[in-house]
Amino acid sequence: MLTLQVSLAERSYPILIGQSLLSDGDLLAKHLPARDLLLVSNTTVAPLYAERVRAALPDRRIIDVRLPDGEQYKTLEQVAKVLDVLVANRFGRDATVLALGGGVVGDLAGFSAACYQRGIAFAQLPTTLLAQVDSSVGGKTGVNHPGGKNLIGAFHQPSAVFADTSTLRSLPPRELRAGLAEVVKYGLIFDLSFLDWIEANVDGLLALDDATLAHAVYRSCELKADVVRRDEREAGDRALLNLGHTFGHAIEAATGYTEWLHGEAVAAGMLIAADMSSRLGMLPLGDVQRVRELLQRIGLPVEAPKFGAARAFDYMSVDKKVKSGRIRLVLLERLGVARFTADYADEALHGTLRAHFG
Repeated sequence: MLTLQVSLAERSYPILIGQSLLSDGDLLAKHLPARDLLLVSNTTVAPLYAERVRAALPDRRIIDVRLPDGEQYKTLEQVAKVLDVLVANRFGRDATVLALGGGVVGDLAGFSAACYQRGIAFAQLPTTLLAQVDSSVGGKTGVNHPGGKNLIGAFHQPSAVFADTSTLRSLPPRELRAGLAEVVKYGLIFDLSFLDWIEANVDGLLALDDATLAHAVYRSCELKADVVRRDEREAGDRALLNLGHTFGHAIEAATGYTEWLHGEAVAAGMLIAADMSSRLGMLPLGDVQRVRELLQRIGLPVEAPKFGAARAFDYMSVDKKVKSGRIRLVLLERLGVARFTADYADEALHGTLRAHFG
């Protein structure tokens, strides 16, 4: 088992990475002291792993909530469902919410925990690669709104993250590829040597090689934990983690959160960001092509849907990173070095949007 620490003073917590963690009763009990646990999952993941968690913690009161599966269900309506179960079962402030699933479950369960009785503990049990390398770490919780992605939420750090890499074997190949988009992101923004490693190990990652996957999860979490330690509430460097996300969120919103997986939208968004960086004279065209070829090797989409530049701009204009009416973007100074900025020529943005969204 590999272990990392997210260092945030009294809000610090471990990230535990390894196989069969959800069956390790001693490990779970060590990091989950609460007697009362609310196990939040969805209709896809719960039949696979909920009983495994129950069996590992036989002396706890565990109540289940099973949500419908899909980004389109990441809503306040589903938060209300979780809160109703907490109230109906008289959970106190010493209870813990367990988020068993992917990023949608983690975000929604964490937000429910942040709201209930002004905040109770929750732990992340991510079962997708995207959740293990990104969304389960850092305390961002929330839900979508018809006007935009993740517009309603709170920062609420988990008490622990259990990244059980054996769960990745149950992932559909498309979900695995979507998770790899976030792995690529860390190389692009922070670590060129990690990007080199990803390029050299694409086949092992897609083949679910245990050691290769464990390293990808560990290094991704290590990079994210470091930036969260420096900037917990995204006042500075943490915004760099949104490479491709502002463009990607526009894709998700325009397609109703049903056609594109989050990682797929981020992949297309990262290529758009690389293209805009090139238009601004920062990134050589050869590096843009390098990004495109890596995403294509993984099997990720590199072409955005053609719903129009004006519509894309409208969705981007309600992004959380807009300040004083100006869209702030993560761009690439070079591979391995990113910049969060609103200092760009407007025509570079609009030209990029026309090129990619039509």
